[in-house]
Amino acid sequence: MNLIQPVKYAIVTLSAASIVSLSSVGVNHAVSPLQQAEATTAASADNYASEHALKTLNSFYKPALKGQFPGAVSGLTIGKSSKQDVYKAIGEPPMPGKDADAFDVYGANMGNPGYAFSYKLNKIREMRYFGTNVERQTNIGGITMKMLKQNWFAPDATTTFNNGKTKQTKLTYNRGNYKLEFIFNSSTDLDHINLLKK
Repeated sequence: MNLIQPVKYAIVTLSAASIVSLSSVGVNHAVSPLQQAEATTAASADNYASEHALKTLNSFYKPALKGQFPGAVSGLTIGKSSKQDVYKAIGEPPMPGKDADAFDVYGANMGNPGYAFSYKLNKIREMRYFGTNVERQTNIGGITMKMLKQNWFAPDATTTFNNGKTKQTKLTYNRGNYKLEFIFNSSTDLDHINLLKK
């Protein structure tokens, strides 16, 4: 029996394993601890923004059944609340509508979301939610078509239309007697959310 052959094989195998091990140590040292920390921080920030965007998305689900939005305007109802109710809840609009079909617009400021309201016979006909400008990715800026479809499943209707030079896609979800419309500029850019009667 030749014992030298297995010993040579074992030495070659150990040598090869040492080289692989040393080269992988070298690779790990090629990425500095600062770069690793930055990558971890970026991943944490993305997760944080995504979690908050999903929380924002889901906050619209139940109130829509009652014809309402969540947040500062939560007591206002499509077809029931008046223009005066809106003024009492959030003040007079900084940008009032110019005609009967125009929207009264409340711009986003100081971390507060933006809204728009249109009226029919002095009752709210449609509400729009524009989200916040500050930390937008934790609000509707982080809501993507993929996130919406994964959590709310397939929309009841999908339409594409041109708004000026921008091609937008509207995903509509029926919620009881009302419908929520998510207006996207692209699959990852949610422009605003509409709420109106079916």
